[in-house]
Amino acid sequence: MIEFLKALPKAELHVHIEGTLEPELMFKLAKRNHISLPYEDAQALRKAYQFDSLQSFLDLYYQGAAVLIKEQDFYDLTWAYLERCAEQSIYHTEIFFDPQTHTQRGVSFGDVLSGINRAIVDGQQQLGVSALLIMCFLRHLSEQEAMDTLEEAMMYRHYIIGVGLDSSEKGHPPEKFQRVFEKARAAGFVTVAHAGEEGPAQYIWDAMNLLGVKRVDHGVRCVEDPVLVEYLATHKMPLTVCPLSNTKLKVFNTMAEHNILQLLDKGVMVTVNSDDPAYFGGYLVENYMSLYRHLAMTEQQAVQLAINSFNASFLSNSSKRQFIERIKRYSQKKSNSDTKLSD
Repeated sequence: MIEFLKALPKAELHVHIEGTLEPELMFKLAKRNHISLPYEDAQALRKAYQFDSLQSFLDLYYQGAAVLIKEQDFYDLTWAYLERCAEQSIYHTEIFFDPQTHTQRGVSFGDVLSGINRAIVDGQQQLGVSALLIMCFLRHLSEQEAMDTLEEAMMYRHYIIGVGLDSSEKGHPPEKFQRVFEKARAAGFVTVAHAGEEGPAQYIWDAMNLLGVKRVDHGVRCVEDPVLVEYLATHKMPLTVCPLSNTKLKVFNTMAEHNILQLLDKGVMVTVNSDDPAYFGGYLVENYMSLYRHLAMTEQQAVQLAINSFNASFLSNSSKRQFIERIKRYSQKKSNSDTKLSD
């Protein structure tokens, strides 16, 4: 199964580039930038990745991001992730980045974006991985700070396809950023938002109705509202679900309790994603494998999840069709091979 999942053509739609910062690279960048980390080595840092909530993770996440200072740091970070994509047959990815995490420390918006974008261009040319960028606002900060970040992003409009909303969900409802998202949509950005991870199902309704999102990030608490689940299925509103993240942050106590396959069987356009893979113990294939091991995911379900990942993307319709045909050819080839082996 792992070989099947590794070679299965996939897209990833919910990954925070800062969350792909592996401890080894973190220490390398810390040394390069003369930054002291409060851990002896990468192994000791990895042992600290024991979280009991979203906030306990964020505290360590922002600490780690402090090693990202120069344009080359952001290039190296993004390149390392895109190499992982190539290894795992991720042909397309839509990457979140958090400029406020860096500009608050005096790092220029231009350096952040230039480093990430250079890696994206090289990734397309050298690895065959396409990528789009989504700029996220930190919801624990103020509406005005989000508005200022949007203004700064305008000069880089051609590099950024959309805007999103991440960080601490509790106490920061979608309505807090309604005017920011209205302005973003008017400027031509597509919109997405984290909702229904730690926040209630109502936040999913609000993300759709107040922020005009084209995708809901996480969204697993939709099951608290059967009407919402039916709406999501009927309107093909994608959910970018992150199974390993959800269990690491105790949204579910164990993977066996996760509802992603139940939602899939109800017709909801769920997708599999890694969120912050360096911190949560796995990239995209590892998330798929966890569903196989703990929820008995079938090959057919895996194929549908992969198809969903492209249908839910912001690629052109023609590109979506090409990738989905690739998935179907791969699946059919695998099926024919299995039939021959059984004969």
